[in-house]
Amino acid sequence: MSRIVVKIGSNILTKKSGGLDTKRVDQLAADISLAADMDHEIVLVSSGAVAAGMKRLGLKTKPKEIQLKQAAAAIGQSALIWAYEKSFSVHKRKVAQVLLTSDVFSDRARYLNSKNTLLTLMSYNVIPVINENDTVSTSEIKFGDNDQLAALVSCLLDADRLIILSDVDGLFTADPSKTKDAELIKEVCCIDAGIESLAGYSASSVGTGGMYSKILAAKKATSYGVSVNIINGRKKGTLIRLLKSSKIGTAFLPNRSRISSKKGWIAYAVRPKGVLILDDGAVKALIKSGKSLLPSGVRSVDGNFEPGDAVYCSDSDGNRIAKGIVNYSSADARKIAGKKTSDIESVLGYKYSDEIIHRDNLVLTMQ
Repeated sequence: MSRIVVKIGSNILTKKSGGLDTKRVDQLAADISLAADMDHEIVLVSSGAVAAGMKRLGLKTKPKEIQLKQAAAAIGQSALIWAYEKSFSVHKRKVAQVLLTSDVFSDRARYLNSKNTLLTLMSYNVIPVINENDTVSTSEIKFGDNDQLAALVSCLLDADRLIILSDVDGLFTADPSKTKDAELIKEVCCIDAGIESLAGYSASSVGTGGMYSKILAAKKATSYGVSVNIINGRKKGTLIRLLKSSKIGTAFLPNRSRISSKKGWIAYAVRPKGVLILDDGAVKALIKSGKSLLPSGVRSVDGNFEPGDAVYCSDSDGNRIAKGIVNYSSADARKIAGKKTSDIESVLGYKYSDEIIHRDNLVLTMQ
């Protein structure tokens, strides 16, 4: 059985005149239910709350004020989950609303609790419908919100695949709405600066992301080991055709090796609180030899952090080469920076560990 995260954007769920497109929701529920019947575990990451709330509040354009956006999300979320409830009940399937905030991913205990809750729902054949808790999260209602959330959920659940339903057929060599001879890119092996530049920047009148946001989400998920597809969610049956091995949309191939769940959390979920600037020897030891970070390799320390917090590791030019969980506070790290391991206890009066960051708690960001 494969585990699939399906991200549904606001443009897929709403009418041009505003409000939820209930016929489209019915169609998606039918396709997703059929996918579940094909022995796939399905998790939904669904936008649409703000768009649904705009209709109920009589708003014709997306509000710019954060309070009004949150009000629209509050009234629209109930309409969104009720639409899913009705549509999936036709296929005798249950759904569960799961609202998340960014601190869920930053805190390890909440991260694992969220994972266990979602896995429990899935064990009872319930389809989780996940959305950001817009009403309390001021940092979320901006460009790239649920695309990035979908990538994080894919990592959280060790998903096999992330399928992003867009309002276009996939990634093109140019904007297909402006360039007639734009060609669909069917497969991407590596998401580099060239691929990112093709995505450009766009945002709809009801959504917050665009193709660029989707590419960044694909980059995050594929680096974890999840395959990603961007397909047209407005076309009936595209999801099922994709799952039946048809080459539809744009496929992004995953990295060969998948990092562990813990390192996935370090790499993509927890927020860094500082930076350790390393010397050339330490950079080489981390990248080439997979070593732990010792105090002797640290040149300087930026930021304020405590043991157990995440930090970036940068070279002398400011390039971020790694991210990890520190064993010492920023104050103590400054005291032992450049010192030998044997000097830690004499400098600090104690020694928690030989390493500032153990290799098991460190993820490379540049290789």
